Amino acid sequence: MKRRGVANLPLHGGHPPKWLFTRMVDLSGALASVIIEEYSLNEFLNRISNPYWFQAFSCVLGFDWHSSGTTTTTLGALKASLSPEEHGIYLSGGKGAKSRKTPQGIEHAGEIFNLKTETTEKLVETSKLSAKIDNSCIQDGYTLYQHDFFITEKGDWAVVQQGLNTYTKYARRYHWLGSEVEELLNDPHSGISCDKKTPDTLNMSSKDSANAQKVSVDLINDNPNHLRQYFKRKNSQMLLDDFTMPSHHPILDMDISDKEFEVLTRAYEIQPENYEELILLQGMGPKKIRALALISDLVYGEPASWKDPVKYSFTHGGKDGFPYPVDRDVYDNSIQTIRDALDQAHIKKDEKLKAIKRLDDFIL
Repeated sequence: MKRRGVANLPLHGGHPPKWLFTRMVDLSGALASVIIEEYSLNEFLNRISNPYWFQAFSCVLGFDWHSSGTTTTTLGALKASLSPEEHGIYLSGGKGAKSRKTPQGIEHAGEIFNLKTETTEKLVETSKLSAKIDNSCIQDGYTLYQHDFFITEKGDWAVVQQGLNTYTKYARRYHWLGSEVEELLNDPHSGISCDKKTPDTLNMSSKDSANAQKVSVDLINDNPNHLRQYFKRKNSQMLLDDFTMPSHHPILDMDISDKEFEVLTRAYEIQPENYEELILLQGMGPKKIRALALISDLVYGEPASWKDPVKYSFTHGGKDGFPYPVDRDVYDNSIQTIRDALDQAHIKKDEKLKAIKRLDDFIL
């Protein structure tokens, strides 16, 4: 099973002390250097997009493992430590307002790495689309508040982003790896890991929603005014002393205001060519995406996927045999991989120290 996916963490407040965060920046930069030098930039992206490796990495840096803050703090440390000139990688985005500046960061990275204009523009679109998919196309109850986009000097990418469920007070972290994504709206996640599946989760990024995607575009391009009949309307004639049946029978449990409907009208004027272009339009949020999916099923018989894309996925198993007994060979291989990386880091450090000692002897 591939290891891209999602992590679910309880929401915790607070911040790491300055003395700890300073050291986290230094250590995260050192570990990133070891992985990039001993393996490759793509291997670093591969690991950072693995939810289990990312969680372990956060623990190595010294942050609370049982906290949503591992995402914000670890990415903050990486953003401060990664140097495009030294590491060949740029981290754009962040939490809250910083996430909305991701496109500018990607454009800056394109200038640093001398990427083609069309490559940079595609990366900006990919950033926006990955956020739109996890926030609006997969309606699992989590609203994104953090988005971080990794770009290498060759234009390869990875995404780590996090959303909050205000009811459960849990955060869900989503991981993407560019090299494993063929189509962003055709089951782009090769695995989503959490303790349970959310019932009745609309997934418009599933291959099972392909026809519903096409119908959604057609509904907009055919003029959305004819869609008003499918939404709820308030009936001012319903009085206590005069029981009158409403003239409109609501078919969908969806109330879209006139102001919200203006977004559909603007979309009609633009005439989007495909579903990607439709959902990237400003104002096209979860409610409108859901409404179009419901009408697609109701009117045209083209249902969307209502299956939570989460999959159960574990690295080594558990000591109690759940979900399966620990695979010792896999476990030993993981330990050896970490030891090899650390040994190489120590060797290089010793070589540098010896070189400095020889230089001191020569000067003296």
